[in-house]
Amino acid sequence: MFDVADFAKYSDPFKLLAQPLDPKDVFDAWARVLPLSRPSTNGAEDKSADAGLPDLKVDEYADYVRDLERILQAHGWQASESTLTNIRKNIDAWTKISGAFMTPMLGKHWLDYTLDAAQRSVLYTDALRQRGNLFVEHEEGSNKTVLSWDHEMVVDGTKLARPVNYSLVRIVPPAGVAVREDGRPYIIIDPRAGHGSGIGGFKNESEVGAAIHQGHPTYFVTFTRLPVPGQTLADVTAAEADFVREVRRRHPDSPKPVVIGNCQGGWAAMLLAATNPDITGPVVANGAPLSYWAGQKGKNPMRYLGGLVGGATTVKLLSDLGNGQFDGANLVSNFERLSPSNTWWSKYYSLWDQVDTEVPRFVGFERWWGSFYFMTPAEISWIVENLFVGNRLGRGCANLNERTHVDLRNINSPIIIFASHGDNITPPQQALGWIADHYKDVEEIRARGQRILYTLHENVGHLGIFVSSSVAKKEHDQIISTLKAIEALAPGLYEMVIAEVQGEGVEKSFKVAFAERSIEQMMEQTGGDDSNRPFAAVARFSEIGTEIYDLTLRPIVQAISNETSAKLLADTSPMRMQRWLESDRNPLMQPVQGLAEDVRKQRRPAADDNPFRMMERAGAGLVTQWLDNARDMQNAMIEWNFHLLWGAPPVQAMGERLSRTVSEAPREDLRTLTSVQDALDRIELGDFADGVIRMLIFLASSRKEVRRSRLERSNRMLMATEPFASMKAKHRTRMIHKESLIVGYEPEAAMAALPKLILSMEDRRRAMALCEEIAGSRDEMSPETLAMLDRLARVLDLESSPALVETETLRRIA
Repeated sequence: MFDVADFAKYSDPFKLLAQPLDPKDVFDAWARVLPLSRPSTNGAEDKSADAGLPDLKVDEYADYVRDLERILQAHGWQASESTLTNIRKNIDAWTKISGAFMTPMLGKHWLDYTLDAAQRSVLYTDALRQRGNLFVEHEEGSNKTVLSWDHEMVVDGTKLARPVNYSLVRIVPPAGVAVREDGRPYIIIDPRAGHGSGIGGFKNESEVGAAIHQGHPTYFVTFTRLPVPGQTLADVTAAEADFVREVRRRHPDSPKPVVIGNCQGGWAAMLLAATNPDITGPVVANGAPLSYWAGQKGKNPMRYLGGLVGGATTVKLLSDLGNGQFDGANLVSNFERLSPSNTWWSKYYSLWDQVDTEVPRFVGFERWWGSFYFMTPAEISWIVENLFVGNRLGRGCANLNERTHVDLRNINSPIIIFASHGDNITPPQQALGWIADHYKDVEEIRARGQRILYTLHENVGHLGIFVSSSVAKKEHDQIISTLKAIEALAPGLYEMVIAEVQGEGVEKSFKVAFAERSIEQMMEQTGGDDSNRPFAAVARFSEIGTEIYDLTLRPIVQAISNETSAKLLADTSPMRMQRWLESDRNPLMQPVQGLAEDVRKQRRPAADDNPFRMMERAGAGLVTQWLDNARDMQNAMIEWNFHLLWGAPPVQAMGERLSRTVSEAPREDLRTLTSVQDALDRIELGDFADGVIRMLIFLASSRKEVRRSRLERSNRMLMATEPFASMKAKHRTRMIHKESLIVGYEPEAAMAALPKLILSMEDRRRAMALCEEIAGSRDEMSPETLAMLDRLARVLDLESSPALVETETLRRIA
C-alpha cells in the first residue's frame, strides 16, 4: 500500500537544500506506487511482474534527485543576484536621501511634496479612468485596433467562403513617403494571444514603419473581438492564404510577399507557409513559440504551467463554461503572473512617478493589453494540444485538419527567426528548437533546399521584440533591408550577425553578415535544452484527461452553460472588474475628469532633489525588490512542482512515445533524395549560368560567411545581368539549390567540371570578372577567398585572379 508519508522527505524543497536525499529512498517510495526493477540481494535484478512497464533502475532516481537539486540551486542563484543588485541600488539611494534630509528647508520640501502628491493622485486616477473608458468602449463592440497608421480594408474575412473574424488591411503611406507598387509587399500577422491586433504597428518606429519607409507596399492582418461561430485554425490559415493571393494579384510584377509573424502570429505564418509553400516569399517569425517544450532548467517557468493546470482539459472546461467561447483574459492573466512586480506595482508606480509625461504611453499600451479577445473551443484546443502542451508542431506530427498534415520542412521560402535571451515568454530554445527536432544536421537542410536564418538579441523582452523602437531601428530595419537579397543565399543554416559600425541615432550604420552555423552551434548559442520526457508525460496525461472529460463532464457543463452565465463569468473576472470600476460607469469616477483639468492648470510638481520625493522612489524600489523576490520564489515553486510531478522516471516513461522527434527517426540516405540524385546526375551538364552560380557557391563556402554587401551585389547580378535577368525567380532558386547540392556532395568533381560548363575563354573571363565584382575590393577579401579565386582561375585555364596578382605584387614590394 502506497504511503504518502514516503514522499515527505523530498516534498519540502528547503529541507532538500539542507539535507540532500538518498536516491534509494526516492526509489523505494516510488516502488510502492509502481512495480519497478530493483537490485536483489544476490546481485540479480528483481524484474517487475508487469512486462508492460519499463525497466527502471535506482541510477535513474539519482538523476531525478540531482535535477531537483539543480533547479533549486539555479533559482537560488538568480534570486541572490537579483537581490544583491537591488540592495546595491537601495544602499546608494538611501545614502543620498540621508544627506538630502540635512537641510533647513525641510518644512518647505514637505509642503511641496504633499501638494505634488495630491495633484499626482488626481492625474493618476484620471489616467486609470481613461484606461477604463477605453476598455468599456472595446467591450461594447468597438473593433478599433492599436495601429497608429491609417489603413484601408482590402479583404473582409467574414465574407470568405470559410468565414473568419480576420481581415486584411493595407497601410496608407504617410505624406512624403513613396511606395513602389512593384516592390516586394510585406504582410504582418499579429499575435492572437488574448489581446487585440495592431501591436506590430503600434508606433511609427515599428515593423510597419521599417517596411513602408523603405518603399514596400505594406499590409496588416487584423481580427475582431469575437470569432465567427465554429471557425477553426484551418479556416484561419485558409483565409490568410487568400490574403496572400490577393496581395499577389494586386502586385503582379513584384516578388512573392514577405510574411512577418509576431509571437503566436509567427507560428501562424509558419503554418501558412508550410501548407501553402508556393505562394509566400520569405517568412519572418519574431519571438514565435515553435517548440514549446524547449528551454533550460531554472528558467522559462511559463512552459511548465500546462503540467500544473490539467493540460488541455482546463481550456475545454473554460470554453464550455463560456458557452462555446474561450476568454482571452485567461491567457493575459497567465502573462501577468510571470512578473508580479510589473503587474501589480512597477507599471503603476511609473505612471504615478512620471504622471505629467507617462499618461499617453500608459493609456495607449493598456488599450491593447486590456482588450480581451475570444476564441472558439476548436481554436484554443488546437493551440494547446499542438503547441503549448502537445508540442506536435515542433515534433513534426501536427495536423491542421483531417486532410492537412503540417511539416515545416515543406516551406520553400527562406525562414528568418528573431529571438532574444531576455524573452521570458518565448526563449531562444522555443524559437529555434524546432530546427534541431526536424533535422539531423545542416546537410539535411541543404539537401531539402531550405534557407534558415536566425538572429539573437541579448536582452530585449518579449514585447520589445516587436514593439521596441531600438529593435525596430536595428534588427527589423536590417532584416527588411536584407530581405531584398536574401533569396540569393545558398541553402543552409545561417546566423544573421548585426554589428554596429559607427554613428549615432538615425545616422548609426550597421554591418550585417550571414555566418554558416551547425545545429549544435545554434543550440549552444541558445543556452542548450533539457529533456522532453517530462513534457511528453504531461501531453500523454492531457490526452487521457481530455478523453475522460469529453465522455463524462463535458455534456453536463455544456448543458448548464448559457449566454447569460458565460457573460456573468467574463464580466466578473478580475481582469475585467478592475477596469469596469475605473471607468465612468462607476459613479465615483465621474468627477475625476473635471478635477484633473483643474489640476493641470495649477500643476506644481516637486523637484527631483526633494528629499521626500527621493524617499518615495527609494521606497518604491524596496517594494519592487520584495515582489521580485516573490516572483523568484513563485518560479522556483512552479518548476519544482512540475518536475516533482512529471520528472520521476516511472511518470516520464509513460510519455516515452510522445517524446520522440522527427530528427530521432532513422537517418535516411540523403543521396537517395530525388533532388540530390537529379543534381548529381548533372555535374557536367549546364551552361554559363550554372557555372557562375557554382563558382559563387565555392567562394561563399571558402569563407563560411557571407556579407550583406556581397549578397546584395550577387542579387543585383542575378536581377540585372543576362542570362540571369530573363529567368523566372523560381528557376534561379532551383539553380542555386542544384549547384549547392553538387558542390556540397561532390566538390572535387564539381570543380573539375567547370570548364565543361563554361566553354569559351571569353565566357570564362566574363564569369571570373562577375565573381570578382561580387567578392568586392581586395581589402574585403579573406585569404581563403583569394585562394579560391586563384584556384577557379587555374581550373578555367585563365591567368591568376587579378585580385590575387595585385596582392602578391604588393607583398613582394613590401
